[in-house]
Amino acid sequence: MARREVVWSYEATNDLEALADFIAKDSAFYAGAFVAEIRDAGRTLSEFSARGRVVPELNRSDVRELLIKNYRMIYLTEECRVIILAFIHGSMRLRIFSK
Repeated sequence: MARREVVWSYEATNDLEALADFIAKDSAFYAGAFVAEIRDAGRTLSEFSARGRVVPELNRSDVRELLIKNYRMIYLTEECRVIILAFIHGSMRLRIFSK
C-alpha cells in the first residue's frame, strides 16, 4: 500500500492546541506527552489509514476516527493523503462535515 501524506486541518490543529493548553495548566509534562501520543497516532495513518473505525454518525467509509484515551481523531482518507479534520472529546457532538 502506498504511503499517504498526513495533513492536519486548521480546525484540528486548533483543537489540539486548546487541549494542550488546558492540560498544561496542571502539568506541562503530561500535556507534552499526550500531544506526542496524538501526533504519533496521526503519523501512523500514512500507512494504515483504514485502521480507524468508520465514524458512526456519518457511515462513510472515507471518514474514520481513532480513539485516543477519551478523544476522537476524525480524519478523511483520500487517494494520496489523509486529512485530520478534528480532534474532539468523545462526549462532544460531531459537527457534520460535507465533502
